[in-house]
Amino acid sequence: MSGGWSEWPAPAKLNLFLRITGRRADGYHELQTVFRMLDWGDTVRLRPRADGRIVRHGDRLPGVEDAADLAVRAAVLLKEASNCVQGADIHVEKRIPAGGGFGGGSSDAATVLCALDRLWGLDLGEDRLAGLGLRLGADVPVFVRGRTAWAEGVGERLVPLDLAPAWYVLVDPGVHVPTAALFQSPDLTRDSPPAKISDFADGSALENAFEPVLRRREPVVEAVFEELARIGTPRLTGTGSGCFVEFAHRDAAQEALARLPRRLHAWVAAGVSDSPLRTALARTQRD
Repeated sequence: MSGGWSEWPAPAKLNLFLRITGRRADGYHELQTVFRMLDWGDTVRLRPRADGRIVRHGDRLPGVEDAADLAVRAAVLLKEASNCVQGADIHVEKRIPAGGGFGGGSSDAATVLCALDRLWGLDLGEDRLAGLGLRLGADVPVFVRGRTAWAEGVGERLVPLDLAPAWYVLVDPGVHVPTAALFQSPDLTRDSPPAKISDFADGSALENAFEPVLRRREPVVEAVFEELARIGTPRLTGTGSGCFVEFAHRDAAQEALARLPRRLHAWVAAGVSDSPLRTALARTQRD
């Protein structure tokens, strides 16, 4: 981009399964999940400033003040943690729907952390950036590291996974249910036995603990599941309302998408081992 701006991908993710195995003393739940990086997502544009200010440009999420915006919070946290005197202009082109469980806000924050670390010349390293990301949200570290991964804890203990190529028909039902409300549901299974990576690999661990809760709570989500069942096996991602069906080939995914009603907000994205952000950072490092 011109005028000193640079452009960075903020990719979406899917949770290919999600299991709750217990609750910690601090109130957080112990989770197991697989984060699948996608080749699609938001675009974050950044421009360093000499005056030290962090300035958000463009459209905002309704009801979210700049100080509460995850992208702004990420820049402020990085600036404070590194004692950096520089500032930044931030513009986020949103494609990832809010509340869908596709990780949009967390990914935007991770992209700001990683890209400003590069633009400000900080070189904090992946581990420290992931640690800062965890202070912003449990899903931020996986986007900082940028790899499809098996995750445990609150989602911060990550083991990279190499999965077979896959394409996904994604649907956003447009329902935003607060995560806290889902965690408080009496119907939520919180004490599942821990799974192993091999359980996921052989298909015996593919459930999402929040799926039955959300389907009972939200008729719109249940209706989307019924539509998707006509093209494959529908699943829920994360704690949002986003749904998906997996395909082994792009053409099969595109053909399935064409069979869905036009009123659905649906599209196709590919799963990747390394996220577009990780690829972009590697490319700029070489340049």
